[in-house]
Amino acid sequence: MKRRYTYPEAAHELRVEESWLRRHIKRLPHAKKGRVVTFSEDDLDRIDTLHHHEPSAGPFAQESVPSAGASLHPMSHLRPLPSRGARVRTG
Repeated sequence: MKRRYTYPEAAHELRVEESWLRRHIKRLPHAKKGRVVTFSEDDLDRIDTLHHHEPSAGPFAQESVPSAGASLHPMSHLRPLPSRGARVRTG
């Protein structure tokens, strides 16, 4: 059986506060049996990956080279809705 981590153990492994894990539990991968919440090593890896950010500018930014067959994202044509109360221009 794989190792299971409790809240305090998972917080220590992820180097976060236990309260942070408890506040964000609905958005984090975990197992729940009754009221007992545990995290597998895979869960901890996924949590770490979910909150990993790469720089988009500066000397450490990775330059992405588009491939020859690359096309735009299928939803790139979508734009955000205007804020509520803003007048919509017609015509």
